[in-house]
Amino acid sequence: MATDIKAPTFPESVAEGSVAAWHKKPGDSVERDELIVEIETDKVVLEVVAPEAGTLSEVLVEEGDTVQSEQVLGKIGAGGIKGAEKKSEKADAKAAPQSEAKAAPAAGGKSHEVKAPTFPESIQEGTVATWHKKVGEAVKRDDVLADIETDKVVLEVVAPADGALAEIKVEEGSQVASEAVLAIFTEGAGGADTTADTTPAASADDGSGDERIGDKILAPAARKMVAEHDLDVSKIEGTGKGGRILKEDVQRAVQAGTAKKSAAPAAAPKQAATAAPAFEGERPEKRVPMSRLRQTIAKRLVQAQQTAAMLTTYNEVDMGAVMDLRAQYKDTFQKAHDVKLGFMGFFVKAASEALKRFPDVNASIDGTDIVYHGYQDIGVAVSTDRGLVVPVLRDTDSMKIADVEKGIVDFGKRARDGKLGIEEMQGGTFTITNGGIFGSLMSTPILNPPQTAILGMHKIQERPMAVNGKVEIRPMMYLALSYDHRMIDGKDAVQFLVTIKELLEDPARLLLDV
Repeated sequence: MATDIKAPTFPESVAEGSVAAWHKKPGDSVERDELIVEIETDKVVLEVVAPEAGTLSEVLVEEGDTVQSEQVLGKIGAGGIKGAEKKSEKADAKAAPQSEAKAAPAAGGKSHEVKAPTFPESIQEGTVATWHKKVGEAVKRDDVLADIETDKVVLEVVAPADGALAEIKVEEGSQVASEAVLAIFTEGAGGADTTADTTPAASADDGSGDERIGDKILAPAARKMVAEHDLDVSKIEGTGKGGRILKEDVQRAVQAGTAKKSAAPAAAPKQAATAAPAFEGERPEKRVPMSRLRQTIAKRLVQAQQTAAMLTTYNEVDMGAVMDLRAQYKDTFQKAHDVKLGFMGFFVKAASEALKRFPDVNASIDGTDIVYHGYQDIGVAVSTDRGLVVPVLRDTDSMKIADVEKGIVDFGKRARDGKLGIEEMQGGTFTITNGGIFGSLMSTPILNPPQTAILGMHKIQERPMAVNGKVEIRPMMYLALSYDHRMIDGKDAVQFLVTIKELLEDPARLLLDV
């Protein structure tokens, strides 16, 4: 009896998806939970796995077709190749070289499935950034096999035991979902003949995202780097299967500087009389494909603006009192707590107090419900080479300023090293972002759904201010509070920001709780 392969249940915010790629063909045998097809929505790429072991007997929707939630995509038979006649010749032609390449994995003992880490709800997909080991290469337990790159953090996938990779199922540049099977690992293997994995016959079909340029085959991640660095692929030596150029090959070429294109392009033909006017000198342009991760970030930012009634209110704060306090106690503070006294500790504590006074700002919207949080978990935006990540400080109301500063320093270091854990970026009831460290004088921060407010800090700049009827030069900072007007009234947003201003201009109020 055939078993239906169904599309996942889409959330209410996702109306439909499209079939991005079939990873199996009619007649192919599949194992339970093995990846069969990918469904791409406007927000995430969802993986559909086999509900049971058997044979893919029928494909009901083709790649590119639009599908609905829980729609039947295909069928799995108990065994054999029933229903495979429709595409048998095509499937056999493509499957033959692949099966030869994977028919002889390195000899060893027990086999394991190497899976992607478990992603939290806020991260729906990742990209296989790099494979650090090749099929048949001996590895030790806990050696890093691959890196999974998400829009927030880079996750490492390690070896479950001593042995070797018997088969890589997901190539570099491919999208993967939480707990997707990446490879098959064999205990005790390693050093076996890997000729089958380097045969040119198999390389042309490896990875649905591969591209051929001349006589070179590029993996998706390698293709992106080639475009970014404007390299001549004919000068790059590929070390992948069949001479396939991998990301590591491009990185080596960039470091060596041996694959740069000539700086002087060939002379262009003369323009016709009606052509656009000529310009002196070079006018280079470079077109680089937007990564799937950047696409995901872009969609989420647009979604935040389209689904929330976002407004921003501004105020300014005199930072003189906080700066005087820092100058007075910075040496004593560092000796006592082994961390520098920064500005963020004051802002986190001021925000925690303000959130207690204005619970609507600390709430979130879930469908038609309002969720009021009886705690303050504040996310602090941290800059890395890959962009901003937002780790969360938990229960900030009970933290001391020293604890806040230590937490932020730790987050910053691990974020730049790509060592932040997924759980450290989950949740959060409010966010603070500091554009001032880059010189921003004023900006409009975008909400971090499902949160309903975000505070933007900015550059401290000396300005003439009227103080007690006299003009004084004071260190001033503009503050911006973006909020969801569906949840927060303008009066509450303004008063919340004024509360933060008052607490920062008189820091003693933070200690006295007044």
